[in-house]
Amino acid sequence: MTHAQTLPDFTHERVEVTTGSRSGLLIAVALHSSTLGPALGGTRLWAYPHWSDAVGDALRLSAAMTLKNAAAGLDAGGGKAVIALAPDVILDAERRRDAFLDLGDSVESFDGAYRTAEDVGSTTDDMLTVRERTAHVVGLPDSVGGSGEPAGPTSIGVYAAIGATLEHVHGTADVAGRRITISGLGQVGGRLASRLAAAGAELTVTDVNPAKRELAAQLGARWAEPGTEHLVAADLFVPAGVGGLLTDAVIEELDARAVCGPANNPLAQRAGAERLAARGVLYTPDFVANAGGVIHLDLEARGVDRTETTRRIAAIGDTVRNLLDEADARGITPLAAAEAFAAERLGKASTRAPA
Repeated sequence: MTHAQTLPDFTHERVEVTTGSRSGLLIAVALHSSTLGPALGGTRLWAYPHWSDAVGDALRLSAAMTLKNAAAGLDAGGGKAVIALAPDVILDAERRRDAFLDLGDSVESFDGAYRTAEDVGSTTDDMLTVRERTAHVVGLPDSVGGSGEPAGPTSIGVYAAIGATLEHVHGTADVAGRRITISGLGQVGGRLASRLAAAGAELTVTDVNPAKRELAAQLGARWAEPGTEHLVAADLFVPAGVGGLLTDAVIEELDARAVCGPANNPLAQRAGAERLAARGVLYTPDFVANAGGVIHLDLEARGVDRTETTRRIAAIGDTVRNLLDEADARGITPLAAAEAFAAERLGKASTRAPA
């Protein structure tokens, strides 16, 4: 049996892959870097064609979290957890609870070096289950004094990044009248679509779940069949689903002036950033644009005032502006500029670390 993706290079401090003693599900916890502090990254509950795809996803996502947390100015390293389902498997309530208890045991084995939270497929209530087995979890429900669902803060940060991206291309951050295509209407994509529609954007949207057509109708948005959305002429393309959407073929066909969205790892290959640049498409790196949620989770966990947290999330727009200007000045892609910015911060932290 072949699997969909090859495993990325192993650059991690520690990775644990176990079979949950209660659920029987594969659980992968990847700690990529603790240079800046205990790692922070959510838990993805997802179906994969092969176990190695789940492990590869954990490796890629945790490495992206290192960049995201560094670029966001957080004292947090990069990590990620994945609970893998076989295709077409649906968990009942008992097995779902067992899976997150198993996850809690895996997280606890890292002795605080990795903190988890909700992500695609998991919820704040699932994090309550995790807390039964470990204290190293954030993003608990508001009802128990937690920071709540991070999708809202993520969407706010992406909205600020979109404004900065449009400003770089068109000279103004105003979204009114702009043709914007959103691929994915989940927790973040749906919130973002509502906000953009309210601001007067002309939306085209899609999702693999056909029930999302109802939201499109409510927003007055055009619906595109999944897999065709990149062909729609747009000022901005917003990847807001799972990663890897921007393959070489999609990039060659993409009819948009710019790309900026909340999806993690939207580029199927890193070289996609150069391909986009060669076609004159501005690409705002995902790990800069979508950092609002992790900023919210980390600062709330540290007891930072919410006013300051809100300010830090809004400042994502300024970060994007600075990176795009830096990329232009150096003649490099925004992705290369963002990676260099994160690497510089990680390098400085490494030199301060005790021998």
